[in-house]
Amino acid sequence: MKIIKHIPTLCWPIAILFFTYQFLLIIAPYTSWQLDVDFLITKQHIIHLTHYRAAFYAHIFSSIFVLASGAFLFSKYILQKAPKLHRYAGRIYVSALLLVSAPSGFVMAFYANGGWAAKWSFILMAPLWWYFTWKGLDTARKRQFAEHKKWMLRSYALTLSAVSLRVYQMLLGQFFHLDPITQYVLVSWTAWLGNWAAIEAWIWWKTGRSFSFSPAPLPRPSGRVSSLAA
Repeated sequence: MKIIKHIPTLCWPIAILFFTYQFLLIIAPYTSWQLDVDFLITKQHIIHLTHYRAAFYAHIFSSIFVLASGAFLFSKYILQKAPKLHRYAGRIYVSALLLVSAPSGFVMAFYANGGWAAKWSFILMAPLWWYFTWKGLDTARKRQFAEHKKWMLRSYALTLSAVSLRVYQMLLGQFFHLDPITQYVLVSWTAWLGNWAAIEAWIWWKTGRSFSFSPAPLPRPSGRVSSLAA
């Protein structure tokens, strides 16, 4: 019975680890360090740029750790039964994302396929990804754990945009006949904006408000004002 009770809780880490495995299969060819592999075939006009190559490899290899660590960040069962695992996973997630994944993603954004319509999507997303994660770290340090969870959910929603992008590409390619540029521009925006909108809706549904702020209390009216109002 205990195992059955925790099946929903276990579904999250299993799903994330499955996605991580799929991404490992995607990035495995790049360990050859050849510059004409898969995605890099579309980058032959800029592959000679050292900073682009450095950003590309830093991004794909660090993002695996970012994606995988999310399997242990949002499970209440893991938080209660294995808090050290939660903390270690959080440190890996935050460190890899703030120091490597988001900055390298920002560099890559200026060279994204699809022209400036797609480039602006990634240029906007990368700083938001970094900021959401920083706020998650900052609120954890201040022991504001309710806010910490919200910011980390926002951060991971953008992390999962890498998954959403590929799912949307597959679906559009299967059911619609769009030219490749239009398709990529469309998925480059919907992948992360859709995830962000979904997590904001979930936060609002769970807490009754999307962003955490407490409006200042209205000043109490003086006696004169009260008498006039009467």
